[in-house]
Amino acid sequence: MRRFHSPDPYLILATLVLVIFGLIMVSSASVVESFQTTGSNTYYFWRQTVIALVGLGFWYILQKVDYHQYRSIATSLLFFGLLLLVLVFVPGLGVEAGGSYRWIGVGELTLQVTEVMKLGLIIYLAYWFERKGPKITNFYYTFLPFILIMITICGLIMAEPDMGTTMVIIGIGMAMYFSAGGSWHHIISIIVLWGLAVWGLILAAPYRLARLLTFLNPENDPLGAGYHINQALIALGSGGLFGFGFGKSRQKFNFLPEASSDSIFAIIGEELGFIGIVLLVMLPFAVFIWRGLQTAKRAPDIFGRLLAVGITAWIGVQAVINIGSIIGLMPLTGVPLPFISQGGTSLVFVLIASGILLNISRQTIYTKGDEDPFGWWGHIWSRFAGIIRRSSYFEKRPTK
Repeated sequence: MRRFHSPDPYLILATLVLVIFGLIMVSSASVVESFQTTGSNTYYFWRQTVIALVGLGFWYILQKVDYHQYRSIATSLLFFGLLLLVLVFVPGLGVEAGGSYRWIGVGELTLQVTEVMKLGLIIYLAYWFERKGPKITNFYYTFLPFILIMITICGLIMAEPDMGTTMVIIGIGMAMYFSAGGSWHHIISIIVLWGLAVWGLILAAPYRLARLLTFLNPENDPLGAGYHINQALIALGSGGLFGFGFGKSRQKFNFLPEASSDSIFAIIGEELGFIGIVLLVMLPFAVFIWRGLQTAKRAPDIFGRLLAVGITAWIGVQAVINIGSIIGLMPLTGVPLPFISQGGTSLVFVLIASGILLNISRQTIYTKGDEDPFGWWGHIWSRFAGIIRRSSYFEKRPTK
């Protein structure tokens, strides 16, 4: 059995492609907003670049930290995330934007607390489900406490309110519960209960009902509730197969709301077309999800497997919700496109999660009879890493 080896090069490549491409697209999509707000065309681009470098620093460090150490802080992380979800409602500490309280602000620094909660929930559920063992299917011992945890977290997030993030949290929880060996009857009951809860929340809030009606008929109110989705569809339709060209978007000139953050996928389609979307967005995300699931499959223990599933589900579900809402396959929600959208907390925490996933990939197990899961690219990566390690710069010099 082989255990410790180089991290998955496909995960590394997919992550770097998404981050670099995201910076390039932020430099284009944010130019108008940046100039109007700060007087500089590149302010948001350079700010996002600094944030990306900070996130990549965490990414590099955490891919070397043994993921087993997170067991000892799993419960603390969950309670810390819950505390942050409560603190957004404290006057003077919570930051309001667009009618929602999703951030904690201290001076010029802001923290989107739901990103902390996602990571904390994944680590806690991986630790908790592992401890349940064969009792994972027990209703009172596992399923009922799991539902109560999810209701508490989702209730606090919906109070902000933030339907999009709630959907991501539900997706993460269901994926991890299923991977832990949860009962099909319990999973189906979760889907039914969640469907009823969503329907009740839609009826309880007029703006959510307006979004649903807009989703069913986007042309009904093109200058009101349907404005955002119609502008996004215009951007995607205008881009066609090859797009207008990088930097030549028209919708970013204050036509499309949140052009550099939640709606950046539409700008990508307008400038680079369908081909650009497939090669630079869909393909890297597909590789990331594929390698994430492979890492989960070959993880050396249940904790590692569930961690890998949770992180992969986080990135995958959030990408699907963002892209699906922009192309009109689901009601419009306010979640960023992972690695790509402008936003500091989101980028840093998905890179932290990616670093943890890389560490799990370093400890995957496969028998000698198996093919090397990294193939020829892994061979090249190993040779390159070996050359770097043996170079004189990194070589330990003898002391006199």
